[in-house]
Amino acid sequence: MPLVGSQDLFKKAYAEGYAIGGFNVNNMEILQGIVDAAQEVRSPLILQVSAGARKYARHEYLMKLAEAALQTVDIPIVLHLDHGEDFEICKSCIDGGFTSVMIDASSRPFEENIRETKRVVEYAHERGISVEAELGTLAGIEDAVNVKAEDANLTNPDQVKEFVDATGVDSLAIAIGTSHGAYKFKGEAKLDIARLERCAQLLPGFPIVLHGSSSVPENLVQQCNQYGGNLPGAKGVPEDMLRKASQGAVCKINIDTDLRLAMTATIRKVFAEKPSEFDPRKYLGPARDAIQEIVKHKIVNVLGSAGKA
Repeated sequence: MPLVGSQDLFKKAYAEGYAIGGFNVNNMEILQGIVDAAQEVRSPLILQVSAGARKYARHEYLMKLAEAALQTVDIPIVLHLDHGEDFEICKSCIDGGFTSVMIDASSRPFEENIRETKRVVEYAHERGISVEAELGTLAGIEDAVNVKAEDANLTNPDQVKEFVDATGVDSLAIAIGTSHGAYKFKGEAKLDIARLERCAQLLPGFPIVLHGSSSVPENLVQQCNQYGGNLPGAKGVPEDMLRKASQGAVCKINIDTDLRLAMTATIRKVFAEKPSEFDPRKYLGPARDAIQEIVKHKIVNVLGSAGKA
C-alpha cells in the first residue's frame, strides 16, 4: 500500500466520530514503535516530520524508513510535514514524496497567513497533496516553533470560515489552550471547548486539528526524575477532553512530547540499572517498546481510531 493523503481519512473520521493520531518521528526506533502500535490495533496513521526532525534524520533516510514501514504493514499511512514555516520547505517536502504538508504562517498577520497558505495549497493540490494550516498560535517551544506565553493567542472563531474559504485548505489547526513541548510542565492545560464547538459550527463537516496535545503521564515524569531527570510535575492536556474533542469535529490530534518522555524515561532507567551498558540495542529496544505502548494507549483510549484502518 502506498502512502496516502489525509482527505479521505478525515472524511471517515469526521463521519464516525474519532480522530487520527499525528505522531512525530525523529528516528527509526520511534517510527517503528508508532507503526507497530497502529498495525497491532488496526488504526490509520499520520507520521509527522518537523523541520528539525527532517534536518536531523535527513529527508532521504526518512523516506526510506516510511517505505520500509509500508512493506511491513497494511494500514493507511500519511507522511506529513509538521509546521512548515514557508512555501519553500512545503514545496521541498511535496516534491520529495510527502503526501501532506502543514504551512504554519499563524504568527503572521491574518491577510499574510491567507496569502502564504493559498500559495502552498495551489501548489499542493495540483499534485494531489493535502494541506493543513493554522489560525491562532500556541505557546511553547518545539523545534522551530518558539512562542512565548504572552504572544500566544487563541483562534478567533469569526475568522475561520473566511480563512478556509479564501485558502482552500484541507484541514485547520486551531488554538484552544493546548501548548507545545516543555510548556506542558508549567501546569495543566484547560481547553476552551466552547471555542472549539463554535469553530465547528462555522465549518460544518470540516476537519479540525489540535496541536500540542500530549498529556504528560505522571508515571513517565516520575520515572524520568527517578533516574536523573529534573522535570516538574504536570498533567498536560487531560485525556478526557481530547476524547471528547475527537468525537466531534477534531479529526487529527498531534502527539510528540509523550513519545519523547516515554523514550527518555526508558533509556534513563536502563542506564541507571546497568551503568556499564554500551550496546544501543539494549536501551533503544526497550525505548521502542515504550513508544509502542503509549501510542497504542492513545489510539485505543483517546483517539478512538482502533479498528478503523
